[in-house]
Amino acid sequence: MALNQRQLQEKLGTVTSELLNEKGYISFIDVFVRLGYLSQADYENWRFKRLPYLEKVITVNLGRINFIMKTVRRSSLNGKLKASWTAYKSWGKGKKENLRFSKSGDPNIEEAYATHFLRPKGLAQPIAQANGETA
Repeated sequence: MALNQRQLQEKLGTVTSELLNEKGYISFIDVFVRLGYLSQADYENWRFKRLPYLEKVITVNLGRINFIMKTVRRSSLNGKLKASWTAYKSWGKGKKENLRFSKSGDPNIEEAYATHFLRPKGLAQPIAQANGETA
């Protein structure tokens, strides 16, 4: 069942809070996996360079991907999380190469996908508050 934008925003609040509590950071890869839009197998195939770019196997359209990324970014920054670029290198034998997220390879899009949002030291749980949830 496809979620409307309001339902998706609520789901994103839950998913990002869980990720932050479990890992101490939020990554778009983890968000797409948790939402069921990216399988672990497809993620691993991408990491082993069996796929040319990640968007090829994310099971929602680019508009929905964009909405998710903008929502997570806004909530994370409003929640005082620190944006941090993370290199995604290929796995397996041979030279470790930078992986591509998008079909276009646009540097701004690539940077957006590779950004993680980290909880600064001493900050408890900012993301729930940023999403308008109350404790």
